[in-house]
Amino acid sequence: MAERSWEILESACHNCKKCRLSEMRTNVVIGTGNRNADILFIGEGPGEQEDLQGFPFVGPAGQLLDKMLAAIGLSRQEVYIANVVKCRPPGNRDPHEDEQASCMNYLRYQFLLIQPKIIVCLGRIAAQAIIEKDFKITKERGNWICRKGCWIMATYHPSALLRDETKKRPAWEDFKEIRKKLHELQGIAE
Repeated sequence: MAERSWEILESACHNCKKCRLSEMRTNVVIGTGNRNADILFIGEGPGEQEDLQGFPFVGPAGQLLDKMLAAIGLSRQEVYIANVVKCRPPGNRDPHEDEQASCMNYLRYQFLLIQPKIIVCLGRIAAQAIIEKDFKITKERGNWICRKGCWIMATYHPSALLRDETKKRPAWEDFKEIRKKLHELQGIAE
């Protein structure tokens, strides 16, 4: 049954023409990883490499994300990684609100299929789409909120860390808190 539900989601995404982003895409980037993961990481949208390969976080930011996951004892195969929008915005611009709204039901469906214990919003766009419209990433990152039994935190997007080294230490602190929360929810002593 779950496999059939994923097929329905993938078909809907591949055939989607709800917004202008569908006109320019090379590939739809639905997500990757463990479909039964305890953690769902959500970025804003695919970049150039992601659009070409059809997978999220495969460029330089993805390589950094892989290192950050490894540093807390996780791999891509243990988490699920998705984006707010499934098609690349031109020039890697921020996805517009109407584009985000067009994809939101796909992301909600992914959430229902995965049923994660933790959501990590990677960057401002994801945090504003998931947590709060006026979310300020610099001021509010690293704080947990719980909604309907799911713990949610926002941290800096890996691409922001590549642009600004001063954000790496706070992001590392956030990732240590993610590991701590995961262990707490899994009943593993730190």
